[in-house]
Amino acid sequence: MDNSFYQYIFNKHQQTENVPPNSDIAHWAIKLISLLFPQYTNFSFAQEADVKVSFDELETELLSLLNATQACKECNNEEIAQTFINSIPKLYQTLQTDVSAMLAGDPAANNEFEVIRTYPGFIAISFYRIANLLLKLKTPLIPRILTEYAHSKTGIDIHPGAEIGDYLYIDHGTGIVIGETAIIGNHVKLYQGITLGALSVEKHMAGIKRHPTVEDHVVIYSGATILGGETVIGKNSIIGGNVWLTKSVPENSIVYHLSSVQVAEKSKSKF
Repeated sequence: MDNSFYQYIFNKHQQTENVPPNSDIAHWAIKLISLLFPQYTNFSFAQEADVKVSFDELETELLSLLNATQACKECNNEEIAQTFINSIPKLYQTLQTDVSAMLAGDPAANNEFEVIRTYPGFIAISFYRIANLLLKLKTPLIPRILTEYAHSKTGIDIHPGAEIGDYLYIDHGTGIVIGETAIIGNHVKLYQGITLGALSVEKHMAGIKRHPTVEDHVVIYSGATILGGETVIGKNSIIGGNVWLTKSVPENSIVYHLSSVQVAEKSKSKF
């Protein structure tokens, strides 16, 4: 191989930000989820004091990740880590509403343990809520690494910049896409294959609301595509499967896709 290529690769390594491996960042989030929800692990504490030790360790590890990321040289990483840890009780309360929504909404769910240990929706929401909190603390890069890790494991793609209320219910989840500027209210149910996306993707639209708003108590069934930053789904509405929607609908609407399915005897069918 030409030596100039070696030199080119060497220079790229010298110029690239030194960021901890994605697996290390995800492992920290999994430790946090396991600490908050013992159903997710088989670890238990011998004494109450050990719980505080674990939270202290998580704060130290987060600070280490922030310092190692070097994506923001002016950030007060100690303040970010401390503020994040102090916000965990509220984070836990919000995640608990998500667990309650999935347990109450899915007739196949037998108990919270089953939801927490087995539901991809729980993992995707947990990673999203951790990432969203870090993003609000102006943490660079790590929030996106966290949600993309969850995306790779669950097939559920939630941008950390999306704003999502309490009691989010995700059933099955595979193929769900929630864009950066989407706003979702409380008690919203999402099924698999849903896209809350932008009408167009142009670089100059960064910072502009490009994704829809979904108000409280809306149900969106599988395969629905809802696009546009000005599109608002009014509260208490139902969006049927495979609907393609680029305009707002008022409160208490039912929107469904008309399709034609024909059933015929095989011997008489022309197919």
